[in-house]
Amino acid sequence: MATAAAWAARGPGARAAGAALRGGCGAAAVARRPARTLSTAAGPGPAAKHCLWERYREAKRATDDLVPSIMSNLLNPDAIFSNNEMSLADIEVYGFDYDYTLVFYSRHLHTLIFNAARDLLISEHRYPAEIRKYEYDPNFAIRGLHYDVHRAMLMKIDAFHYIQLGTVYRGLSVVPDEEVIEMYEGSHVPLEQMSDFYGKSSHGSTMKQFMDIFSLPEMTLLSCVNEYFLRNSIDYEPVHLYKDVKDSIRDVHIKGIMYRAIEADIEKYICYPEQTRAVLAKLAEHGKKMFLVTNSPSSFVDRGMKYIVGKDWRDLFDVVIVQAEKPNFFNDRRRPFRKVNEKGVLLWDKIYKLQKGQIYKQGNLYEFLKLTGWRGSKVLYFGDHIYSDLADLTLKHGWRTGAIIPELRSELRIMNTQEYVHAVAWLQALTGLLERMQVHRDGESQLILQEWKKERKGVREMTKGFFNAQFGSLFRTDQNPTYFLRRLSRFADIYMASLSCLLNYDVSHTFYPRRTPLQHELPAWPDPPAVRAPLRQELQAK
Repeated sequence: MATAAAWAARGPGARAAGAALRGGCGAAAVARRPARTLSTAAGPGPAAKHCLWERYREAKRATDDLVPSIMSNLLNPDAIFSNNEMSLADIEVYGFDYDYTLVFYSRHLHTLIFNAARDLLISEHRYPAEIRKYEYDPNFAIRGLHYDVHRAMLMKIDAFHYIQLGTVYRGLSVVPDEEVIEMYEGSHVPLEQMSDFYGKSSHGSTMKQFMDIFSLPEMTLLSCVNEYFLRNSIDYEPVHLYKDVKDSIRDVHIKGIMYRAIEADIEKYICYPEQTRAVLAKLAEHGKKMFLVTNSPSSFVDRGMKYIVGKDWRDLFDVVIVQAEKPNFFNDRRRPFRKVNEKGVLLWDKIYKLQKGQIYKQGNLYEFLKLTGWRGSKVLYFGDHIYSDLADLTLKHGWRTGAIIPELRSELRIMNTQEYVHAVAWLQALTGLLERMQVHRDGESQLILQEWKKERKGVREMTKGFFNAQFGSLFRTDQNPTYFLRRLSRFADIYMASLSCLLNYDVSHTFYPRRTPLQHELPAWPDPPAVRAPLRQELQAK
């Protein structure tokens, strides 16, 4: 949350908002003297009541004055954002995942996956045919949610392992806060119950985190089948349901259902091919080496890349690796590469060199590094899955990493609306008021503060609803970063909505993370355009 001091560095309107918070009400004024804040005596009731509401009105006016200046400094949804300083001038080699990195899919794909997995539950796992009435809802779930495998509950958890109350769903219905608190003995999830390093439920952990974009139909299907069992009072084992849905989603991929559907109607499923084509052409023109490492099969990738780039797409890439089985590709030294010929047949030749224009299957990163010599911070790899694509590369191998977060573009567009800006500015102001004025301990003042807390809770709910009615923003809980954002900040040097964002920057551009004040630091420096993330109008001008 921004403090009054933070606003003071942002201009006249912001300074007025800061002044409204810094002002005191009688005894409350001593809150500016830290040594005595906790022992402040209560002020007289009527005078304090008048002063509290006057401060409230001042904060309201200051917020209204602040909004226009914020609206003139909106961020561009096509910008690239930095967690760690990185210069593209140092990057000699660019690597890419395929799905949701080089290629983007329409919403039709998630409907296809949902329907196919639902039908497999019925045909192969003997689930009731009545679940066929459930259809995919693209607006139900968001990425990064946790699923309690044993309790069959989907929820949003913040960076400190706290459940965001109001975002816990059993089936398609929200679980009351009181029930959640009783069930978890509070709202904190202990470390040993959290998902493992790759977001999986294993080694005794009860939580599974859904991190990739393909998981959206899986979360929705889990919730729909749970809903059916609950509504019909059918006793079931949640662990079995989770496993059956996971296996059905996996089979949609493994059995080729998804791949065949996309190849049969590629224009229906693949979006924005011209943007990927432009990025690859720009990097090639500047002499950058490029490679592709994907878990998808050879024929599927070949069909998609021919649609996106053209039949000579392999000429752009120095190395192409399919069915890599990430994240095992980054850790398992035992699996050798196999060459795939033009007909998709695996050859048995020993691989001494990774040749341009050829396609290879499986392998491992250690052999890859040995054969290419592409090591360390001169390599930048892009992927959409924070764990499977990026974590091992940054932790173990020192590669630079770029996360593709398609949701970022839509969230920034929402954050750029006046309604959202006003709501968040007022939420900040109201929080500052509560922090400053809590020293009034008389009964009448406490009633006012309780009223403000109730209003603050309502504004929080409203800001959550701007993004997703059930779970809110991908990046933020009420006041903390989400667990998803915590991992994104750790494993990605830069992040963006799509690869096309690279078109807005020179190949020698340096990305600088913004210096945001720590909780114990005063923001004594201004926030000029030179250190902000690129503003909307700045990129439009470029």
